[in-house]
Amino acid sequence: APAIVFFDEIDAIAGKRDDESDVENRVVAQLLSLMDGLDARGEVIVIGATNRVDSIDPALRRGGRFDREIEIGVPDAEGRKEILEVETRQMTLDGDVSLDRLSERTHGFVGADIHAMVTEAAMEALPRFRRAIKEGNGDDATEPRIEKSDFDAAMAAVEPSAMREFVAEAPSTSFED
Repeated sequence: APAIVFFDEIDAIAGKRDDESDVENRVVAQLLSLMDGLDARGEVIVIGATNRVDSIDPALRRGGRFDREIEIGVPDAEGRKEILEVETRQMTLDGDVSLDRLSERTHGFVGADIHAMVTEAAMEALPRFRRAIKEGNGDDATEPRIEKSDFDAAMAAVEPSAMREFVAEAPSTSFED
């Protein structure tokens, strides 16, 4: 103490116990007993993070182990705009790029998706920047600009994380069935 113990992807080591996974069951049991032994934690904080709350052993979620659960959901348009502002802070955006419009178009995107999209947009702009350097085109050669078309191409390449499980499936049943 003082210390913060952070388990990222805690579901990987503390999944639901079952009759088939003896080693995993022992890992979960050991983690539970260690956490129970931390009654007088003092200045020790234990944090666990996961994207799959439903796969964590229920005993881990009982009081005295992880006392609080904080769900960080998918950002709304305003949150996505704030993330876009941070991610594009070091970039020169062309006048046709509207972060407001981008934030509206990125429904289902989480921070990692927005980061990937911004990175992809920069990669889309690179060939144009290299061409400008070769041709010696003034401002274009000294300061690369990310254009709306770069973001359009990037959005086609990046799939929003929050929408992945909602893929529409066409039914195979017809009227003849």
